[in-house]
Amino acid sequence: MASDATFRIEGDTLHLAGVLDRDAVTELWPQLAHGLGPLRQLDLQTVERIDSAGLALVGELAARLRTQGGGSVTGTPAGLQELCAAYRLSPSLDFNAPSAGS
Repeated sequence: MASDATFRIEGDTLHLAGVLDRDAVTELWPQLAHGLGPLRQLDLQTVERIDSAGLALVGELAARLRTQGGGSVTGTPAGLQELCAAYRLSPSLDFNAPSAGS
């Protein structure tokens, strides 16, 4: 099944859009796995909803941004807060943050 999820890079921001589910991750990951350049922000404002596969994708992307000195994440798609709570994920989508395990 084809996904409607898309991404674009504008300046130092990676914008994701559509539904970030398993199908979307399968399609987007090969494109996003390669060097995306020096990014500092991840914009989820036009993501309609997210599932656990999508959370894994944005968590990995946020981690990459943190290694580049960024890591700002904007937007709260449907499902994100529930998944973050279930996985004890910090607001910055950092699985290793002290607040994520508490």
